Amino acid sequence: MNLKAAWLLLLLSVSAGVWSVPIDRNDIKEEGPEENMVKDTGLYYDRYLREVIEVLETDPHFREKLQTANADDIKNGRLSKELDLVSHNVRTRLDELKRQEVSRLRMLLKAKLDSTNTQSLQMDHASLLKQFEHLDPHNQNTFEAKDLELLITTATKDLENYDAERHEEFKRYEMLKEHERREYLKGLDQEKREKEEKRLQELKEKHQKHPKVNAPGSVAQLREVWEETDGLDPKEFNPKTFFKLHDTNGDGVLDEQELEALFTKELEKVYDPKNEEDDMMEMEEERLRMREYVMKSVDTNKDRLVTMEEFLKSTEKKEFNNPKEWETLDMKPVYSEEELQRFEAELRDKEEELKRRAETLRQEQELLMERGKALEAQKREYQQAVMEMSKRQQEPVAAAPPPAGELQLQLETNKVDEQEAKAAEKREAQVQNSLPAEPPQNQPVHN
Repeated sequence: MNLKAAWLLLLLSVSAGVWSVPIDRNDIKEEGPEENMVKDTGLYYDRYLREVIEVLETDPHFREKLQTANADDIKNGRLSKELDLVSHNVRTRLDELKRQEVSRLRMLLKAKLDSTNTQSLQMDHASLLKQFEHLDPHNQNTFEAKDLELLITTATKDLENYDAERHEEFKRYEMLKEHERREYLKGLDQEKREKEEKRLQELKEKHQKHPKVNAPGSVAQLREVWEETDGLDPKEFNPKTFFKLHDTNGDGVLDEQELEALFTKELEKVYDPKNEEDDMMEMEEERLRMREYVMKSVDTNKDRLVTMEEFLKSTEKKEFNNPKEWETLDMKPVYSEEELQRFEAELRDKEEELKRRAETLRQEQELLMERGKALEAQKREYQQAVMEMSKRQQEPVAAAPPPAGELQLQLETNKVDEQEAKAAEKREAQVQNSLPAEPPQNQPVHN
């Protein structure tokens, strides 16, 4: 188990992953890629949480403090004060991680506002970021000790509510199944409906016919694991040896995944993935219920880990040898009829809302298509005008004829000039005729 898994365990103390603190790091075996992977916490900031942890692990000082810290030191924020002593390179990388996370949250907010048709022209990101509790919204550029403290406390609180949220999610899953079953039967005629109802009832009864399920954590349940899984003699059952066998990572505690692994044999009595009547979602809900049952009776300090001392003390209780019969999910309803009716009303409301949005989108699509057609027509007109202009530019330029008025005036002017010229010639001829004849030149003079 590497330090990242140890840190996650101390930090969160809750998850279905194998998160535990190694006792001696020198004895830790190198893990393969699959073993080294930690299960997703289910938090919407899971990636940010993991990246912060990975960066902090690279600092020798913080790494040393982490090894000596306990869960309370981390959960109450005392460990976050050590952030001031980490190297400059680590702080720079943490600053970059926070800026990336703030940017991601802004995108989520914008997508949410866009989906609800909320006007966000003057969006106040600082105010909207306050709804995210795992970082300091007032400082969006640097990662400080307060950011680490908020990340720890928020992750701890969110994961403590994780089981309750899983139960609620499963209830909604079951109600949706029943709603779809009823709607399916409504669509059948009477003969087919009766036939299908009979088939479904037979499947339900077949599922309920399974071997007795031992109460989780009881001597009968542990002996069965000891014999069938571990291959040991049931007469030689020893709680201390059993604990060490199933503390698979040798950290001295049984975490939640190690506990849930003990219930596999019991769950296989009820659920088979090959059977139509067996729902694997129900099997995981059953596993969660078993783990919670054991934790409630064995985990005395409520740290979601079972120590050797807690485990041995639980074997001394009366319930260990004489437990109550374990009630599987098929023995009592998960929801009431009233809850189902409220759920169906909620589905109808959502369906109506989706129809309204679909109609709005259809109208917007039609409007966009009309605008597209108008733009296409306008584009064709522009193209035609450009082509005509190009043709004109390519044709030779001819002298433009004068306007009609100027042409008429020019003709009249030419006519007058011509008349005046003829009159002038006529007057000149008359003058010539009226002059005396000039005597001959160079004639001999007669005395």
